[in-house]
Amino acid sequence: MTLREKAGQLNQRMYGWDAYRRTPDGAFELTDALYAETERFAGLGALYGLLRADAWSRVDHAAGSGASDGAELAHLVQRHVVERSRLGIPALFVEEVPHGHMALDGTVMPVNLAVGATWDPRLYERAAAHAAAELRARGGHVALVSALDIARDPRWGRTEECFGEDPYLAARLTEALVRGMQGAPAEYFPADKAPVVLKHFAGQGATVGGRNSAESELGLRELHDIHLPAARAGIRAGAAAVMAAYNEVDGLPCSGNRALLHELLRERWGFQGLVMADGLAVDRLARITGDKVSAGALALDSGVDLSLWDEGFTHLEAAVERGLVSEAALDEAVARVLRLKFRLGLFEQPYSTCPSPPPAAGRDLSTALARAAVTLLHNDHDLLPLSPAAVSRIAVLGPHSGTVAHQLGDYTAPQRPGTGTSVLDGLRELAPPGIDIRHAPGCALTGGDLSDIPEAIAHAAASDVAVLVLGGSSARAAGTGFDANGAARTAVSEMTCGEGVDLAGLRLGDAQYALLDAVVATGTPTAVVLIQGRPHVVPDTAAALLTAWYPGPWGGEAIAEVLLGLAEPAGRLPVSVPRSAAQLPVHYNHKDTEYGGYVDGGAESLHSFGHGLSYTSFTYGPPRLSGHGVEADITNTGRRQGRSVAQLYVRRLRTPVWPRTLELCGFRAVDLAPGETRTVAFPLGADFRTAVPPGTVVEFRVAASARAALTAVPTQSFTAPEETPL
Repeated sequence: MTLREKAGQLNQRMYGWDAYRRTPDGAFELTDALYAETERFAGLGALYGLLRADAWSRVDHAAGSGASDGAELAHLVQRHVVERSRLGIPALFVEEVPHGHMALDGTVMPVNLAVGATWDPRLYERAAAHAAAELRARGGHVALVSALDIARDPRWGRTEECFGEDPYLAARLTEALVRGMQGAPAEYFPADKAPVVLKHFAGQGATVGGRNSAESELGLRELHDIHLPAARAGIRAGAAAVMAAYNEVDGLPCSGNRALLHELLRERWGFQGLVMADGLAVDRLARITGDKVSAGALALDSGVDLSLWDEGFTHLEAAVERGLVSEAALDEAVARVLRLKFRLGLFEQPYSTCPSPPPAAGRDLSTALARAAVTLLHNDHDLLPLSPAAVSRIAVLGPHSGTVAHQLGDYTAPQRPGTGTSVLDGLRELAPPGIDIRHAPGCALTGGDLSDIPEAIAHAAASDVAVLVLGGSSARAAGTGFDANGAARTAVSEMTCGEGVDLAGLRLGDAQYALLDAVVATGTPTAVVLIQGRPHVVPDTAAALLTAWYPGPWGGEAIAEVLLGLAEPAGRLPVSVPRSAAQLPVHYNHKDTEYGGYVDGGAESLHSFGHGLSYTSFTYGPPRLSGHGVEADITNTGRRQGRSVAQLYVRRLRTPVWPRTLELCGFRAVDLAPGETRTVAFPLGADFRTAVPPGTVVEFRVAASARAALTAVPTQSFTAPEETPL
């Protein structure tokens, strides 16, 4: 290969939606921009977002490709690339798959924060497998999936993309993602599996002040304890690639951080896969190097193999000729790109051969995830589940009650009319015959307009119970202003969350609080449902409070099932919920220092990590060491069958470095009939033994949440020997 051809394999310069257009007769034709790009490098290494559709790309159902013709478009582009390449090298088609394939007619799943609330890796693995099959059936190859960011400040608009605040929970879900998307580790990917690019490596969730792309003030121990375990787990599971994050670690941006990308990732961890830069991150390195040519050289030498929209990598030929980076470094990166193409079988079969999975299967998986994520935070006087014997009139109120658009989350393609189920739809479909359901939105998600509240009050006052659906939205409207990398620059309409939409506080729109106060003041028992991409500050004034995060299109059905008692509230919090933004940070696994509260308020979160109620009750027996792990007896002491998520925490009593208050090190979901007792076992493997140095004194606690674990009966203190027997 020539230097020009090698450089071309490492470039992902184009936006995929600029590679084609619709003709008046509905066919696809390639653009001069694609011709110029393939001519520039005698081929094309990778193309981002050929199938992407959203407000930023301006691709909708009129201009883009759907499930019926996505593969046709991909074949057209691939045929052109192969024909223009002297060596017949196909391109990688790289697509966003944050919670389902971000393409027209792609199945939208609940966002990652909702997935974290399920505490169910097996269910998520099945959903990830479905998303991979959809991607490959449409002609896509590589899936970009957020998995590595840990939510440490909920003011960050990308909190919805995190599995939660805990590294252990995130690690288990990242493993499930890789297994589902890629299948069992093998040299070649099956036709219905997709290599995963895990985003973002590393520490992006530590952004200061919750501001997008802000600096991350991370010491090495915090980086390794909190922000690297999910990446380590994903790589051990066989992840094909990682994406270098925007943030810096110890003064060096990740895309130019050789200590992170080469010394840690490749030399210490033995990672042999691909490293992709985040969008335009390579060009940002010019602030360090002086120009974009040397910026590209720095990124390549640091360990980046594939750029994203950058100019810097387009000058790699010149960078090698000027001696800024070695040709050997270039060759290593090219080899990794080509190896991924070989593993996908693109040289033998550059076109998709995977049949589309049944859409109904995708809907079922999306609904199952949404159902498993619904989390009951409090339930005074057992208001929920709603009893048909006691309830004949239900007022369904709030700005989220009758809409689907705001249930979807960021990074979502336009949906066809009629897709999905709102909470109002779900209650109307599932409530027993004869129940009168009344509806009024009451207010908008944002702003302070109170003019529609009287109608909502009238419905509430005339009903036996009110279901008040509040929250936020990451829906991007056509008027949204975007940065060059697609982050929202000027949020419009009711957008209160998502990439580029950070909050100084955690409040809902002012009118939502007025609506809440007015409905509760009627005296009608009220259940509040929150649909949100981050924990918001909502007072515990209503009788019941649930959160469903962004549950996806059919989330309204799942929420209605839980409200009516057709399903248990199975979710558990993946993040701590603060009383106000002034308390932040409030994550449970802080360092175990003896600090007090604030003079003007407590320091403890409103609801702790792991919290979630059921429609029955459980008791937890004391944990005990057994064989190679810990076990405890769980009993259902209520009158309904129910699911509890037993959580194993370790508390370090004596340790070489200052400990955290608690650390999650295992969890098991258990379904129990009334009166049933079951022993739950938590095996502790090599990772735990490595994390507990000899001589460390620890105790284990098994409880239903982090807060409950602080007061739970612990095991007798255990001292780790030279060879830990656990």
